[in-house]
Amino acid sequence: MSNAIIKTDFEFPSQTNVYKGKVRDVYTLGNGILVMVASDRISAFDHILPKGIPHKGQVLNQVATLFLDATRDIVPNWLIGTPDPSVAIGYACEPVRVEMVIRGYLAGHSAREYKLGKRMLCGVALPEGMKENDKFPEPIITPASKAEEGHDEDISREDILANDIVPEAIYLLMEKYTRALFQRGTEMAAERGLILVDTKYEFGIRNGEVILIDEIHTPDSSRFFYADGYQERQDKNEPQKQLSKEFVRQWLIENDFQGLDGQTMPVMPDEFVQTVTDRYIELYEVITGKKFQSADTSNIEERIQHNVEAFLKTM
Repeated sequence: MSNAIIKTDFEFPSQTNVYKGKVRDVYTLGNGILVMVASDRISAFDHILPKGIPHKGQVLNQVATLFLDATRDIVPNWLIGTPDPSVAIGYACEPVRVEMVIRGYLAGHSAREYKLGKRMLCGVALPEGMKENDKFPEPIITPASKAEEGHDEDISREDILANDIVPEAIYLLMEKYTRALFQRGTEMAAERGLILVDTKYEFGIRNGEVILIDEIHTPDSSRFFYADGYQERQDKNEPQKQLSKEFVRQWLIENDFQGLDGQTMPVMPDEFVQTVTDRYIELYEVITGKKFQSADTSNIEERIQHNVEAFLKTM
């Protein structure tokens, strides 16, 4: 199998800080610039799985770049450039501690909650009589409060404003951006024969302006169904053919792991790791319409260091 980026330990010019997230390692430079390395780590249920997924970081970085560039007319974003297949460089922003989740279909977390009998999600009423993967009458926004550690928590718009987690004017602007971004993503997915089922957006503040940050419309942050055969599968109560990380969650559930106390992370066979890589590459090729070009993984650290330093010299 190809090498995978499991951990990074770079020293970039004027570097002041580094933050290791579940998937991305973020290096802060002294001039207000971030170097974000998309590792090949994979997380589910807020736990990092024990093996890396070769080429996953490259897929995430390149898909996110595609959609960030395609939505600049809707909302300004943090991205300056991508000097390496697995690296994005952009502006440092003050993150808004609310994740904007938007759902067009009853799938994933919302479906699991619905099966438990819940008909209210983040203060949004869910219609009766729905089955898993049915389309909502209109997309719903179900925010999550961003935790420093552990699970992000569902939260309602009312609680966000009542607790002054986000000023009302900023929150309403985030809602507006979220709906417009989801509409654009839906249109772009449809052109490729896909349905954008649900996704999340993160925002930050830079010079008093709301900025779109992080990744968008990637298989880590979004769920896609194949449009062809969607209705037939619904009518027959069959699972949807999808491109997302959900199948990893399902594999963990089947192996008795949902990140709960007392549960042990299952061992990932190499065959499963290869399957995950193949799924990520499949999504890249479907959503972009381009053949995936694997980056050289013979010396990943040296490649990234060289490409980042060369790019920084041009800024």
